[in-house]
Amino acid sequence: MTDPLEKTNVPSLDLADRSSVRLGRLFLPTGRAVVVACDHGEFDGPQPGLRDPLNLIRTLGDWPDGILMSPGTLARSRGCFSTRGGPLAIVRLNWNSVYAFGWSPTESVSADALDPEDALRMGADIALVSLTLHTGSEHTDAANVSVFSRVVSRCQRLGLPVIGEYFPNAEVVRDPDLLHEEVLRGSRILCELGAESVKTFFHSGWDDVAENCPVPILALGAERLPTDLDALQLAAGQVRSGARGVVFGRNVFQSADPVRFVRALVDVVKRDVAATVALDLAARPVSPTGTPTGV
Repeated sequence: MTDPLEKTNVPSLDLADRSSVRLGRLFLPTGRAVVVACDHGEFDGPQPGLRDPLNLIRTLGDWPDGILMSPGTLARSRGCFSTRGGPLAIVRLNWNSVYAFGWSPTESVSADALDPEDALRMGADIALVSLTLHTGSEHTDAANVSVFSRVVSRCQRLGLPVIGEYFPNAEVVRDPDLLHEEVLRGSRILCELGAESVKTFFHSGWDDVAENCPVPILALGAERLPTDLDALQLAAGQVRSGARGVVFGRNVFQSADPVRFVRALVDVVKRDVAATVALDLAARPVSPTGTPTGV
């Protein structure tokens, strides 16, 4: 006798499908994502406003779609990502000297930081793997590609989706023309090496980058801007230029009111609300349905 509970004729998800499902959750329900980065201590030590990343994660609650964090923060974050509708846990798997701004890095060398298997065991939903090229050393470039490709391949075997981050060296970042060329090439290289989404610098002419990257591309917020309104207007411009979302760090945790800012950021990025209107709405109490009162 056939067991009525047996799931006959229901195809199982292969690992590629599982990866797509996990990544797709980041962009629900509008096709755009708001990610908060709190991994800065992994490269630059203590940061103003980020003394306790877990407190920030708990304070922001379910407003962000994802939280980008270091391996250590992920290990300590048990319970922060177990709620229905809560943010996804995104963990950085490699380390690169290019991010250690306080030490003025010159070589941009990449190294493994966390095994994908351990990331999955610790509860990661998505992995972030970075790549820096055009370092001035072809040997370093090739070694960085080797680290990136090896980690991505291991993630693919586990069904763990990968956001690839292209991060140019400091000299390139200071020159707008060089930055555009670097990000244009680097973003496409990430895609061709297996990244399922890309995170990178935003700059003038970024529409060209988005059009030539066949996977969802996320724009980073970079340095803290003078006001929350400035940061929201930046996010609006990023979305208009083709970004499928944003990854903001300092503009969140160095805000005087991180929750209000992220609420406004969600409205700007996911609902196309004007920045000034979003800030006003975010100052209002929220009803049980999640809608600002008085709307």
